[in-house]
Amino acid sequence: MDKATLRREIRAAKKAVPFLEKLQRSQAIMQQVSHLPRFVEAETLLLYWSMEDEVQTHDFVEQWYRQKTILLPCVDGDDLRLRAYRGPDSMVAGEQFGIGEPTGEEFTDYERIDIIIVPGVAFDRQGNRMGRGRGFYDRLLQRTPNAYKIGVAFDFQLRDSIPTEPHDIPMDQVISEI
Repeated sequence: MDKATLRREIRAAKKAVPFLEKLQRSQAIMQQVSHLPRFVEAETLLLYWSMEDEVQTHDFVEQWYRQKTILLPCVDGDDLRLRAYRGPDSMVAGEQFGIGEPTGEEFTDYERIDIIIVPGVAFDRQGNRMGRGRGFYDRLLQRTPNAYKIGVAFDFQLRDSIPTEPHDIPMDQVISEI
């Protein structure tokens, strides 16, 4: 299956799941993340501020930002810049997609990032990830080679295999609600 077809298929599957069910499924996924030994030991995490069709992270970010450094991406042209989440009052709507982004100083010490929790359109059982097609995370993950990469997805986003390209960086682990 080609990427465009797979993206359409996943988009339709996401639309078929009511938001409250996505929220419940997301809580189960993020609960698994919070119990991972790597998460417990981690000090600096890069997450994402979820859009409505993604595994929901808002509650998780809010739950952990006082105990750990939680970084969120901010879209800057074709790149992602990182800033620490300092609470809901530090958030503004991003310019390109309207996704919440923290204000404040840019974080550039990529070596300090212990874990990256990565969204995606689809993942396969080998840890390969397919995003929305703009390459934001592909470029970011190249700058964070030491971080443990966790893809989070609803069960219908997991496939036996997905199309990959040479620049794609696989996840170390993929977690879904099943």
